[in-house]
Amino acid sequence: MKFKLDENLGPRTAGLIAEAGHDVATVAQEKLSGTSDARLFEICIAERRCLITLDLDFADVLRFPPHKTAGIAVLRLPRAASPGLLTGLVRSLLDALQSASIAGQLWVVEPGRIRVHAKH
Repeated sequence: MKFKLDENLGPRTAGLIAEAGHDVATVAQEKLSGTSDARLFEICIAERRCLITLDLDFADVLRFPPHKTAGIAVLRLPRAASPGLLTGLVRSLLDALQSASIAGQLWVVEPGRIRVHAKH
């Protein structure tokens, strides 16, 4: 699968996704840091890449309709989160992708669960 990591996720997250066999590009590598959310959304659609982000703005399905995308995964960390918790959320996402497709959906990945928003 093809992913785009938002600028709020670093090389460790990119490495976990690449180790799982996925194609991963990052906003930082592509010198897109500071790009507006709307523009990043358009780029992900054009490249057919699933966006992975910590930015809760992308959970707004009216502003960023997931049915137009290869998927949006919002990783939702509690305020006092450790780097290990972020790694756990990424692994939960990767595990879930082995049995389900995120294409056209918004997944909010939280400790212990994944909330799925799919257009009906």
